[in-house]
Amino acid sequence: MKFLLVADEESPYIWDYFDIERYRDVDLIISAGDLKAQYLEFLVSMIPVDLLYVHGNHDDGYDDNSPLGCICIENDIYIHKGIRILGLGGSYRYSNGKHQYTELEMQKRINKLKRKIKKHKGFDILVAHSPAFGHGDGKDLAHRGFECFNELIRTYKPKYFIHGHQHMNYGWNQKRIYSIDETTCINAYMYHKLEYV
Repeated sequence: MKFLLVADEESPYIWDYFDIERYRDVDLIISAGDLKAQYLEFLVSMIPVDLLYVHGNHDDGYDDNSPLGCICIENDIYIHKGIRILGLGGSYRYSNGKHQYTELEMQKRINKLKRKIKKHKGFDILVAHSPAFGHGDGKDLAHRGFECFNELIRTYKPKYFIHGHQHMNYGWNQKRIYSIDETTCINAYMYHKLEYV
């Protein structure tokens, strides 16, 4: 299966120069946050597959204008052709934004999901907006990752951890793909095609 991953910045390559031939093999679209609702609606209307999303720290506008035809997986596990996908959006709290959390608040969200995770016998993909602390995150508070994501990943060992928030053009020697133990981590900034094996 092939997944189209998107986050943080609308791609002119996709939006302005869309060519369906490039995406005929896509089975699922996953947004890791901070994209315009209109962009997600465009993607789901042009590529006839499910589009899953979590909130980024700048997605307050979704409250009044959620992306039509798309599926929010916040605090939930979505099953796609047997693949269990857990969604935990938002960033580390650095101001009063709605989709910002302290470490304790994010841990509480994870704790509330433990019964659901147990019911599904774990999960295969973690989709978040922020990275894990110490792995692909930034040094400033706004771009800090969550320590509880490290524990979540090491406990349940998902195949993939997909996040956004860290723009590849920040100049922090950002890597698109890296690992936390056996989990492959992917920064979905702008867009990336993942072949799920």
